[in-house]
Amino acid sequence: MSLSPTELKALLETPEEDVLARVLSEFRGRVAVISSFGAESAVLLDLVAQRDVSVPVFFLDTQRHFAETLAYRHELTQALLLEDVRVIGPTPRQLKDRDPQDQLAAFDPDACCALRKVEPLDSVLPEFDLWLTGRKRSQAQTRAALPVVDVQPDGRVKINPLAGWGPERVEAVMRARGLPRHPLVAQGYTSIGCAPCTRAIGEGEDARAGRWAGLAKTECGIHRPS
Repeated sequence: MSLSPTELKALLETPEEDVLARVLSEFRGRVAVISSFGAESAVLLDLVAQRDVSVPVFFLDTQRHFAETLAYRHELTQALLLEDVRVIGPTPRQLKDRDPQDQLAAFDPDACCALRKVEPLDSVLPEFDLWLTGRKRSQAQTRAALPVVDVQPDGRVKINPLAGWGPERVEAVMRARGLPRHPLVAQGYTSIGCAPCTRAIGEGEDARAGRWAGLAKTECGIHRPS
């Protein structure tokens, strides 16, 4: 199942600010959220929950997250009354076969991301036609051209409702809605992934500079650069 040409055309012609409402009202049962429960995840999850708390939310448990992220996932799920948070990740057998010493990230981070994030998500992608993400153009140069309606080669569509949002707008909504904050944000973490591959950023760095610092790698692989 995928969007019909008429459905896709209508989405592409929808004003950016109205895309999320349209997706949630017209595609119930065909849409899910990908969330890292990271630094800014609360904003998108709150916008979704205000309309429908039953929308499935997928969290990739890589087995390498900060303890603070796992605690925050629980806190945010409870605060927003999310009804269908689904945790996916590699199987114990896959980890034993491909990363028995838990050191894969140190010498092949792309392979580690494939094992722990890309492949688990690929296994559930066919269940839905539309996927909501919290990606924003302001996060990094590699996302500067990010569209709100991002058509994938396989015909499914990623929707980036916050693509045009900057840090000021995110902060304003966090304050206005009284949303819980990821505890690592106060320590300078503006983009939060797996603990071994994430650091706090320095002054003047973009929001994703702390991810795979010192490497050419900028994405885990579940999203292509836009």
